[in-house]
Formats: sequence, C-alpha cells, structure tokens
Amino acid sequence: MKEHFLIELVNTKMPFGKYKGRYLYQLPEPYLVWFHQKGFPEGKLGMMLNTMYEIKLNGLEYLLKPIIKSKQSRR
Repeated sequence: MKEHFLIELVNTKMPFGKYKGRYLYQLPEPYLVWFHQKGFPEGKLGMMLNTMYEIKLNGLEYLLKPIIKSKQSRR
C-alpha cells in the first residue's frame, strides 16, 4: 500500500451521514460493515471506505497509528 494513500486516508473526513465530519479511521467497524453489505459509494470515497473496512476487518489499524500520531503532534 502506498504511504501517501494511507496519509490521505487518515486525513479524510466523512462528508455525509451519521458520522459526517469524523475522520474515516474513526468510523466504527459496524458502520463500515453496513457499507460493505449495502455497497460503498462510487469513486475515491468508496475506495477509501472499502480500504478502511479491510484494515479494520483484518486488524491492521497498527499501520495507521504512526501516521495518526504524526498528525496529532503537528497540531
């Protein structure tokens, strides 16, 4: 996976719905499972939500932690 994609994934906020304004990495797994069952949106957002679903499903959140820490230290 490309590092710049993971950085963008960590910095993207949900643009609509119940969790509007939350970063994609903050979305609860059941919400991502719901999207997986109903269908992800078209385009880049759908790809990012699908990636986040796969990351959470496979316990790979540790891949995002250094990026999140770096992001929080820049605030």
